[in-house]
Amino acid sequence: MGVKKQKIFRIIGVTLGSIILVIGLLTPLVWLLISSVADLKDLLKIPLQWIPENISFERYAKILFSQGSESEFRITMMNSFVIASAVTIICVSIGSLSAYAFSRLKFPGKDKILFVLLFSYMLPPVAIIIPIYQIFSRYSLLDTKTALILVYSAIITPFVIWIMRTYFDSIPRDLEDAAKIDGCTYLGMLFRIMIPLSAPGIVATLLLAFLMSWEEFFMALIMTSSAASKTIPISIAEFSGRHSIDFGMMATGGILAAIPPVIIALIFQKYIVGGLLSGAVKG
Repeated sequence: MGVKKQKIFRIIGVTLGSIILVIGLLTPLVWLLISSVADLKDLLKIPLQWIPENISFERYAKILFSQGSESEFRITMMNSFVIASAVTIICVSIGSLSAYAFSRLKFPGKDKILFVLLFSYMLPPVAIIIPIYQIFSRYSLLDTKTALILVYSAIITPFVIWIMRTYFDSIPRDLEDAAKIDGCTYLGMLFRIMIPLSAPGIVATLLLAFLMSWEEFFMALIMTSSAASKTIPISIAEFSGRHSIDFGMMATGGILAAIPPVIIALIFQKYIVGGLLSGAVKG
């Protein structure tokens, strides 16, 4: 009887903990959605009014269809998509090749180079922004999407290398030994064995790289100044002025900015879960 009670209490505890966790995770998103369709007077009421009196999608119409200042959000959204896609392709391509070399090849200083890569990823952006700004200013690359693509790729590639190396290490070497007997080269083994077997890990890494470049704020804030190169985080921040803050437009921009990553996550959900599990359990 005591064992059954303990089991019941454990189930109740896990269930309550899960419910509290879900509520804590979803509450900000729900309030963001409410803020995007509620009147400003409803947002400023104390206590908070979770069910607004007047629901309006006017803010969405302004951002998506108007030709005024809100139309810049559409441009910055496309900029973010182009930049994040380019960065993801560059980082995953270079990162996969480098991770395979670090996983399978033997060369002097391999471990030290890996730690240097990790250290470069851990550097705070504020510590390197001045030299980066000076270099891009010298070559007239400021306020361009190219500058952000180069900077993001340099920052995110070490992270991709570390993640992909973990996936490659989990693949048995016997498969490559068999391929070597058949005359397969290292590059052939990478594309015929390693990449297909680590596809879930590559997709999970791809999504992480996309999200990291999609939501980056500091570098974009310093290196861009026009709508031709600004990204979504900068556009959302500009809804906040010196003397006023448009909470509704910021919430609307946040909802729209979250849609592409959510769609990508839903499409590749199976691969993402498989990638996370294969990265956590080796062998």
